[in-house]
Amino acid sequence: MDRAQSTNRIPTGFLQVVIVLIGIGALAFMLWEPHIEGRNAHATLSEIYFNDPFLAYAYTASIAFFMALHQAFKLLGYIGQNNVFSLQSVRALRTIKTCAIVLIVLIGAAVAYLFIAVRDKDDIAGGVAMGLAMILVSVVVATTAAVFEKRLQRALDTV
Repeated sequence: MDRAQSTNRIPTGFLQVVIVLIGIGALAFMLWEPHIEGRNAHATLSEIYFNDPFLAYAYTASIAFFMALHQAFKLLGYIGQNNVFSLQSVRALRTIKTCAIVLIVLIGAAVAYLFIAVRDKDDIAGGVAMGLAMILVSVVVATTAAVFEKRLQRALDTV
C-alpha cells in the first residue's frame, strides 16, 4: 500500500465509524423514545408497538434513512480504496439522493398528518419542529448528493 492510500484510509475509516455510530444512535433512540413518551409511560411493550400506527409509520420511514447510511458507508469505502471515480460511486450517490427525497416526502406527510389529525387533540409544536428540521437536513443531503452525482457522472463521461 502506498502512502496516498494509507493517508486516504484513515479519514474515511473514521467517517465510516461515525456513520456506524450515527446508525446505532438512531436505532437506540427509535427503540428508547416510545417508552418515555407521555401517553406510553405506563403502557406495556405490546401496547406501545402494536397500538400506535404513527410509530409503525416512523419505523417504516426509517428504512430510507438506514439505506442512505449504508450507501454513505459504501461510498466512503470506495473513496478509501481510491475508487471514487466509478459507477458504484455514482450509484451510491444516486441512492442517497433518492433516499433523502423519500424521507422528505414521508416526513412531510407525517407533519401534514400532525396538522390535520392531531392539531386539536395534542400539542404538536415539538413534533412539527423536529419534522421540519429533518426535512431541512434531508434537503441538504439530497442537494449535495445530486451535485456530487452530476459532477462524478460528468467526470466519468469525459474519461
